[in-house]
Amino acid sequence: MSKIPAHIVDEIMQTALVEEVIGDFVQLKRAGSNLKGLSPFTDEKTPSFVVSPAKQIFKCFSTGTGGTVVTFLMEKEHFTYPEALRWLADKYGINIPAPREQTKEELEQISEKESLYVINDFANDYFQNNIKKDKEGKAIGLSYFLERGFTQETIDKFQLGYCLDKSDSFTKAAIEKGYKIQYLTKVGLTKQKDDYTFDFYRGRVLFPIHSISGRVLGFGGRTLKSDKKVAKYYNSPESPIYNKSEILYGLYFSKGSIIKNDECFLCEGYTDVISMFQSGIENVVASSGTSLTKEQVRLVKRYTKNLTILYDGDAAGIKASFRGIDLILEEGLNVQVVLFPDGEDPDSFAKNHSLDELKEMIAENKQDFISFKASVLTDGVDDDPIQRSKLIREVVQSVALIPDQITRSVYVQEIAKKFEINERIISNELLKILRSKLAKDQQGNNRSFQQQAYPEPQFVPEQQPVAKKKEESFDYELDLIRLMLLFGTREISIIDESGDVLKTSVIELINDELTHDELEFQHPMCQSIFDEFKMNLANQVLLSTSYFKNLENQKIVSFVAHLESSEIELSVNWVNKYNIRTTSEIDDIYKSVMNSIYNFKYHKIDETITSIKNLIKNGTSNNEQMLDLLAEQMTYEKIKKELSEKLGRIIIK
Repeated sequence: MSKIPAHIVDEIMQTALVEEVIGDFVQLKRAGSNLKGLSPFTDEKTPSFVVSPAKQIFKCFSTGTGGTVVTFLMEKEHFTYPEALRWLADKYGINIPAPREQTKEELEQISEKESLYVINDFANDYFQNNIKKDKEGKAIGLSYFLERGFTQETIDKFQLGYCLDKSDSFTKAAIEKGYKIQYLTKVGLTKQKDDYTFDFYRGRVLFPIHSISGRVLGFGGRTLKSDKKVAKYYNSPESPIYNKSEILYGLYFSKGSIIKNDECFLCEGYTDVISMFQSGIENVVASSGTSLTKEQVRLVKRYTKNLTILYDGDAAGIKASFRGIDLILEEGLNVQVVLFPDGEDPDSFAKNHSLDELKEMIAENKQDFISFKASVLTDGVDDDPIQRSKLIREVVQSVALIPDQITRSVYVQEIAKKFEINERIISNELLKILRSKLAKDQQGNNRSFQQQAYPEPQFVPEQQPVAKKKEESFDYELDLIRLMLLFGTREISIIDESGDVLKTSVIELINDELTHDELEFQHPMCQSIFDEFKMNLANQVLLSTSYFKNLENQKIVSFVAHLESSEIELSVNWVNKYNIRTTSEIDDIYKSVMNSIYNFKYHKIDETITSIKNLIKNGTSNNEQMLDLLAEQMTYEKIKKELSEKLGRIIIK
């Protein structure tokens, strides 16, 4: 992949809004001047993921991950640096010069995971092209979609396609382009038996399955044959890029609408999503025929806490779906259920009714999980008290999964009202279930504790305090780099020894102080950033934070974002709510910088004195060397005392 020109990288970084891009992946809420949401990198109940529109960075305080919008895409979607930039360029309509076509040798050098993405992209284009230009593709594939009521706009939007009903036409085309057969089989596009290869999806219409950012992870292929021995749907196998339990079909297209409506509709199949979307209801996803998983529920939770399940009127195995409802409740989401009329599903109903009729049907048939579960389980057991009590217990067990106590209490009232039973009896049953669950959890914890109670004796190095001291040293180094990043280009006035006022910058001041005393950083990242400042300063260039945030090296970008995010944690409530005003560094930048420099030097001197003391203590030197060491120690002790005094009384003009 050819390199993106530097001026275009700058344009992308200046145009892309971190809050806008991340808002497509995470439901963000205003928190002072920042935005907050649940971390997309870990499972958490209390939001610790912060986005700063002012600094154009994010910080996940649960995992420590942080950086720019590019870092986010690389972490979340496993993009390479150029891919993240191209994705942003596409989103914001920024033109990037077309890359030259890759040679076979270059294709071979691409990592396996990236190769699988590239192959899926090729396949997606190939299958779409079939229904646009190929005679068979138009007559069979395109005709099928049009007969299903999909418009050309919808077909294009969801990138629907068709695999020709020939043995290996796709596989041949892929191999001719230089793609490896082992990768074609790994993503399930090609099947291989001995020396015989064939297209896995031949004669099927294709529904590409996208990641949240729009990358093609796999395909769902529907047969157009009426032979009952042939499976109706073939889906891509699990691969390094596709894990079906962590994917919801249609989420790439619907995430914005889910956030906007604060509700997600969950249905079963690809066509359900597409028809609902085409009818005007866009906040819809599908589990693609698989049982709902915890990972999929958590995916929805990033965007909304309101999940409504749409069931087919004649859907078999509705009782089996109770497990999915329990998973949703356990994750703290509000779950409702809509049962479509007999013989209807979201696909057919959306096609045969207007948008208003569809909305009205959903609104009128929405029911909470208690009513739904009761209506399904009470069928034929109204006069059986044993079955009735069993049903009530099952419903209470579902309520026990809800993490929020207030929500549980509300449902207890609903159950009591629904089944005309004393509320206290329901509360007692709930308490019993919760106690039993707690006891089981504690037993598991005790077993885990017992296994770790008497571990193997471990050797503990004697020099642990030194490691702690090193961490403290890093703190002072980090603070200096942080000041250079945040305020480096800011002009400050200082008074020299002759009393003249000199103008300088924070970068120049820190550089002069450290260079004069020949001091270096121990932290490799700090030294690397300082060297970059110093090298550009020699060319009379003062670097800003944005320079480092636009670098391809995401370790540096994340490091810079981490230092920048220290300000994020200071809540605006200190001023707005409590009328407490804190003194900002910027109010007295010279004092802040000099204080940091003196702390840094003080620590360096202290380390040197400790080193000299160790040499004296070991007594390996002769008397003359010993006297030299003592004299050296006294000199450094004097400098240390001077620094200590300066730290206590910095007077600023």
